[in-house]
Amino acid sequence: MQIEIRGAERLSFRERQVVVLKETGYSAQEIAERLGLSQSTVATLYSRAKTKGYQVVIVISGDPLNLFGGDEPGEE
Repeated sequence: MQIEIRGAERLSFRERQVVVLKETGYSAQEIAERLGLSQSTVATLYSRAKTKGYQVVIVISGDPLNLFGGDEPGEE
């Protein structure tokens, strides 16, 4: 599984760092500790990034969730 952030070019370096960590499940406290920032700075960066607009796209190879029944096309 890969995560792609569309519109990342509109974000600053720090905003991108915060967005990637936030969208992969880190809490504001964990992000703050990891990046050496305060939680309020993390919140500000995340809020600013959201106003600039970006999209998170999850790219999943194959069918790991077995959504299509595991049958390959043409199998009976």
